[in-house]
Amino acid sequence: MRQITFREALREAMQEEMRLDERVFLMGEEVAEYNGAYKVSQGMLDEFGEKRVIDTPIAELGFSAIAVGAAQNGLRPIVEFMTWNFAVLALDQILNTASKMLAMSGGQVGCPIVFRGANGSAGQLGAQHSTAFESMYANIPGLKVISVSNPYDAKGLLKSAIRDEDPVVFMESEVMYGDKGEVPEGEYLIPIGKANIVREGSDVTIVSFNKMMKIAIGAAEELAKENISAEVIDLRTIRPLDWFTILESVKKTNRLVIVEEQWPFASVSSEITYRIQKEGFDYLDAPIRRITSVDAPMHYAPNLVAAYLPDVTRTVKLVKEVMYMSK
Repeated sequence: MRQITFREALREAMQEEMRLDERVFLMGEEVAEYNGAYKVSQGMLDEFGEKRVIDTPIAELGFSAIAVGAAQNGLRPIVEFMTWNFAVLALDQILNTASKMLAMSGGQVGCPIVFRGANGSAGQLGAQHSTAFESMYANIPGLKVISVSNPYDAKGLLKSAIRDEDPVVFMESEVMYGDKGEVPEGEYLIPIGKANIVREGSDVTIVSFNKMMKIAIGAAEELAKENISAEVIDLRTIRPLDWFTILESVKKTNRLVIVEEQWPFASVSSEITYRIQKEGFDYLDAPIRRITSVDAPMHYAPNLVAAYLPDVTRTVKLVKEVMYMSK
């Protein structure tokens, strides 16, 4: 099977959907003439023209409002944010209009729209460019939240998101756009709301998503060297969350460790912990443990960046703790 980059997978998803449906269009900062801040939309202006690939001013609230209005009137916009850190300016439209319109209109007016872009940290970018937002948006009823970790999932889930009738928040990562992975030539869709077991195991379940999947898989590989079998689950969709896959894994392994880039308070791992202890308490042989970002703004210095984010070493240590193997 061919291997393509993360950015190419996203581009193919948008191109295929725009060829299939003339209502689909892309708008955002630098998506047209510059081919995208991360070159995700490279060549799309040439193919689809300036009416369907639209450069916007640096005004996230303004162009998000235009896109929401277009979605309410029969079009299917894709809004690219250069980073979700900038998209906080558009939160009024995402929270107060897109997510609530179907309920406020009594089911008469929908808002089929995709908000997508880079999320979380990308090295030494400072506090204002390094926040992970999955848990914040997952807290909003009416939104679907997707956070992908590889090119295959990125393409299949973005196509599903574009076709979905609800507003979708689609989280990528600046540091993964160049990552390569196997992606089929033909069309395929991945259902929203279905997690993926990327590595089967019997001793402990490790759950993660987005670029933290690299930490989860790396930890599983290190644990395997000590004959510890870790099952690794990629959530892929944060809302709706696939509780069933996590619970069934915990029934088998009896232990759960969650790795995420969120701050710890009211995070995705907090919700998973509550739900699993509620529905799977009798299957647990140890308390659920998690590793998150530090409960503080991210700083610029390399040593503080390293201390801020989850890593393989600390994840392995947590797994050994839930297995009562720590020294």
